[in-house]
Amino acid sequence: MFNYTVETSKSIDDAVESLELKLKEDSFGVLWDFDVKKTLESKGLDYEPNYRILEVCNPKAAKELLEKNHMVGYFLPCKITIYESEGKTFIGMPRPSELIKLTKDNSLYDFAYDIENTLIKVMDAAK
Repeated sequence: MFNYTVETSKSIDDAVESLELKLKEDSFGVLWDFDVKKTLESKGLDYEPNYRILEVCNPKAAKELLEKNHMVGYFLPCKITIYESEGKTFIGMPRPSELIKLTKDNSLYDFAYDIENTLIKVMDAAK
């Protein structure tokens, strides 16, 4: 499956705060917190559900991957979405293991699985 998604009982703001703490524990940081609803509304567009996209990165891992294959830059930084749907809050991401397949560089697969497993652990702990 292309994505990994979990449901949380937390509000979006609380889920983002929890994610930031858990990401830091695994040497990841949030580079950007894109509040989609707020941004669209500032442009005069109505958008009802809350929807945020975190761009997250482990600098050491990013450097190592980019040194192996510059095409990895097309997938960096990793994205984690936090959104509301049908009265529930979800945390999701595209799986790095699926994205990395697009490079057709088998030497990167294990690395991508390690990153994916770390981010799944973070998301599960943050929910």
